[in-house]
Amino acid sequence: MKVFKVLSILIISFGILISCSNEASSNLSFSNSSVTDISHVRLLDGPFRDAQQRDLAYLKSINSDRLLAMFRSTSGLEPKAESYKGWEERELRGHFAGHYLSACSMMWAATGDSVMKDRVSYITKELKLCQDANHDGYISAFPREFIDRVEALKQVWAPYYTIHKILAGLVDAYTWCSDTTALEIAYGMADWIQTRCLKLTESQMQDMLDHTEQGGMNEVLYQLYAISGRQSFKDLAERFYQKSYFVPLADYRDTLKGQHVNSFIPNVLGLARGYELTGDLKYRRIAEFFWKTVTETRSFVTGGTSNGEVWGSDNYHIHSELGASSHESCCTYNMLKLTRHLWQWKHDQTYSDYFERALWNGILPTQHPVSGMSMYYVPMAPGYYKTFGTPDKSFWCCTGTGIENFAKIGECIFSVDKDQIFVDQYISSELKIDSMGLFLRLDTRFPARESVEVVIGTDRPMIFGINLRIPEWVVKEPSIQLNGKLLDYSAGPSGYFRINRKWKNGDRIKLVLPMSLRLEPMPDAPDTCAVLYGPIVLAGKLGNSGLDDTKIYGHYGPYEDKPINVPNLISNGSPEKWIRRLAIDNLEFKAPASTGDSVVLVPFYQLFDQRYTVYWKKDQIIR
Repeated sequence: MKVFKVLSILIISFGILISCSNEASSNLSFSNSSVTDISHVRLLDGPFRDAQQRDLAYLKSINSDRLLAMFRSTSGLEPKAESYKGWEERELRGHFAGHYLSACSMMWAATGDSVMKDRVSYITKELKLCQDANHDGYISAFPREFIDRVEALKQVWAPYYTIHKILAGLVDAYTWCSDTTALEIAYGMADWIQTRCLKLTESQMQDMLDHTEQGGMNEVLYQLYAISGRQSFKDLAERFYQKSYFVPLADYRDTLKGQHVNSFIPNVLGLARGYELTGDLKYRRIAEFFWKTVTETRSFVTGGTSNGEVWGSDNYHIHSELGASSHESCCTYNMLKLTRHLWQWKHDQTYSDYFERALWNGILPTQHPVSGMSMYYVPMAPGYYKTFGTPDKSFWCCTGTGIENFAKIGECIFSVDKDQIFVDQYISSELKIDSMGLFLRLDTRFPARESVEVVIGTDRPMIFGINLRIPEWVVKEPSIQLNGKLLDYSAGPSGYFRINRKWKNGDRIKLVLPMSLRLEPMPDAPDTCAVLYGPIVLAGKLGNSGLDDTKIYGHYGPYEDKPINVPNLISNGSPEKWIRRLAIDNLEFKAPASTGDSVVLVPFYQLFDQRYTVYWKKDQIIR
């Protein structure tokens, strides 16, 4: 039996195992896994590959020594360059270096660009010098005194949040680049954290957790436990169990109102990882209930959530959350991470549908197509505009997750489980596993076109199943052809169309997913709605009067400015009757508005440098 190693079986317990024989044809056998090694996926021409290339260019432009300056200074070493500005001068300094390690590590796996691996190697070697100079395992860009302050419940800006990012970056460096220095540093820092937390009573620990956000400390400590098998890391992860968050959720009570969103989600991610490693069903129940209440009752049409970084209203009361500071980008990043965990446990179309919605409408729209910069807030209030960070000053939480987003797109397209391959997202790409002689390519111009072709390449005939997701937005029966022959359609209970057969080189599947226009009303304001085409949120173009780079760059959001007035849509029956598509090759539409003029609607991910609205009031007319 040949075993294909995804990464490390211990670091990601859902690794892919592929077994085969030397016979003329063979069965393909996968382990219980739904995580695809991104090093075996390559993006092809399309909006996500374009975004990945912009991200790669920005990662290459970052000066490693400037990121490391405060680490060296804190360790008593002379910096090699001036530190970056913005948050890198403030109490969260060092967090972006963690994001950068993660992004470079995943980008190396996703593209094979050796510059990325070299960056990771250089940074981890430099961090090891800093850790050695500290003599006790400590590694950070801020002094130990910050930990003293958080333990004493004094004012300090989230030191454990920052430490989580650094540890996560080190774990990713080990995971994707096999960097053992990174793992050694992470072990040393985790041991240092253990010595601090052992001094705290359970009551003191809970008070500290409630005092300020700690990111996903539980998640990364569980990861270190998975790699090392050290019980102390598992015990330490469980000390970061925040009771004020999880006790209500364990009883299926939604007490999210008033909670800081991007503090909450990473903690739930830690529980999800804890369930995978311990089998504690309470952790799973909490994660699943939390995901359901956020995605069904507290999310915008884009898949994003939060307003001013909190959930400010009761569930299903979303209209009051439409603001200039809504939809914090890193919340979407973390909800997608959580969704991947849940999909691993249960292969349900609902999870992949949410992933699609949030990916196309909540992540792709947040990277500027020219500068490559990322957004912090994504305004949902009508009449605002998008704002972005700057290359060398805006090292925010959302620019940190922003540089990771497009390095790991490959993880969501294909999934595997036992003898089944799942096609989860319709993004132009290819899956290639040389050790098995297996190749799958997705040829598509989705969502501008409705068709997707899956091309299979094998060294020899192989028996396995291919499962094609049939999204919930498909209102007409899809068309599926195998090698030019139309197949009878029936989707399984989980929303996938399965083809089990002996595959041979050159086999082709053609899938046509009929797309249509629809309105999605807000649950607490049915006269306010968004317009979608298939899974794609359409935004109205409202002009760029008064906008320039000084307003667009360097700001968390446009909240210092005022929105313009937005016309109402004039609806007349089903959207297909009054919204007109302008060209077959792109998604551009016109709709009648209350001003007497038509408004142009385009995908939200294509709208930049002008004001817009995602949500509209409707004026109903009867003819």
